[in-house]
Amino acid sequence: MVKPRIAETSFGITGDAETQAYDQMMRRLRDKGWMETNAIIDGGISSGLALEVGPGPGYLGLEWLKKTTDTSLRGLDISEDMIAIAERNAAEYGLEERVTYVQGDASVMPFENDYFDSVFTNGSLHEWAHPEAIINEIARVLKPGGNYCISDLRRDMSSFIKWFMWFVTRPKEIRPGLLTSIKASYIVPEIESMLSKTQLKSWHVKGNIMGLVISGQKPL
Repeated sequence: MVKPRIAETSFGITGDAETQAYDQMMRRLRDKGWMETNAIIDGGISSGLALEVGPGPGYLGLEWLKKTTDTSLRGLDISEDMIAIAERNAAEYGLEERVTYVQGDASVMPFENDYFDSVFTNGSLHEWAHPEAIINEIARVLKPGGNYCISDLRRDMSSFIKWFMWFVTRPKEIRPGLLTSIKASYIVPEIESMLSKTQLKSWHVKGNIMGLVISGQKPL
């Protein structure tokens, strides 16, 4: 039996100690080749202007820019502290002219209708206090024919996978946050029920050993 979901913070990661630790964790995932970049590209998100919701320190989007050509990115994050780190990392990549980070609430995105060629986000869905509102905003700002990919943890992952993730997570200070994130994440039936109440169409939900992926294309 899957335990009930326990909501996590919706204010993002703030404060010097927490943001630095999270940056170290994500940098390590990048260096290990454990990011979702290739899956996003293989899913058809490989050109034009993309929106990344909840980029955190920015590595996923920066790797996406690095592996694609003639692309640009907007990153929307609720945490000013995370945006500062993402901007620093963009400069380290030499990609600051191709990416702009915006501080704001994703449930009321500061972008026009049909603005982005694609939208992606990884690891932030479980933090959204109003997920249906953010999903509706994704549908609004995405151009007709645009692809989207929303990936996150899953609460019903096996105990072995949970232990493995806890064991490999560095720095150790971030491990309690990993456990609360897993407890706040969704399972496939919950996501399917949620999506059925939104304006996002043509979606497909797939679970894997560590998480779940929502993908699709906005109808023309």
